[in-house]
Amino acid sequence: MRRALLMIPVLFLMGCFHATIETAATPSAQVIENQWAHGFVFGLVPPTTVQTQAGCGSKGVAKVETQISFLNGLASALTFSLYTPMTIKVTCAQ
Repeated sequence: MRRALLMIPVLFLMGCFHATIETAATPSAQVIENQWAHGFVFGLVPPTTVQTQAGCGSKGVAKVETQISFLNGLASALTFSLYTPMTIKVTCAQ
């Protein structure tokens, strides 16, 4: 019971992370999304690279968004940040 009470502040102190990188290219409707990109050990071991060549072709990338959603943060908290997943969303260019 005491351990559960100690975890409540940890859940509220965890912030969600969101970063966006935009290029000068015009975005299209085609999106490549990975909601559970697997990172490890506080994010020191990053997720694998998103292969956009197959999805976007020679058009390239217009926008890349990375975030740690609530569920990603919860999974990280439950594993004491040994497993640190994130969501990656790539928008292809026109």
